[in-house]
Amino acid sequence: RLLQQMTCRALTPDEISYNAAISACEKGKQWEEALRLLQQMTCRALTPDEISYSAAISACEKGKQWEEALRLLQQMTCRALTPDEISYNAAISACEKGKQWEEALRLLQQMTCRALTPDEISYSAAISACEKGKQWEEALRLLQQMTCRALTPDEISYNAAISACEKGKQWEEALRLLQQMTCRALTPDEISY
Repeated sequence: RLLQQMTCRALTPDEISYNAAISACEKGKQWEEALRLLQQMTCRALTPDEISYSAAISACEKGKQWEEALRLLQQMTCRALTPDEISYNAAISACEKGKQWEEALRLLQQMTCRALTPDEISYSAAISACEKGKQWEEALRLLQQMTCRALTPDEISYNAAISACEKGKQWEEALRLLQQMTCRALTPDEISY
């Protein structure tokens, strides 16, 4: 509405105005509106940048629209924009919400190939995607990979891995992870137990 008022008052919205509006849509879980604004930028001869796309991808993630998130990530590359860790993390998280563990792992691998450094958020979302996909071995591999990369798995990462083991009927592994949590000074919660 405010963006529309700018035009009515003879003010010209620029990229910053649109980025703020797209970001507000992301926070308000209005993914369709975020995509409409992104399209509107192009129609108004404005050039969406990495911030525009990252906010729109995050809106799709919150709206559980993994296919749209992946489409936007691809579109960034086609427009010679470089997706950053934020863009990838949002897309991986969208895949997690959409139960697309293979896509989440592909994106995690793609980050490394593009010289981006996956962080705890990247790995936690990918582990959670594996948990939803009942891929306990992949979840454990990613948890191990985090440690090898000097990243610190948190309660969320461990809970997702434990839940993956539960779904894979790997109770011994689940107990080992629970013990590992306490050794790492993490406090298991109701989900862990």
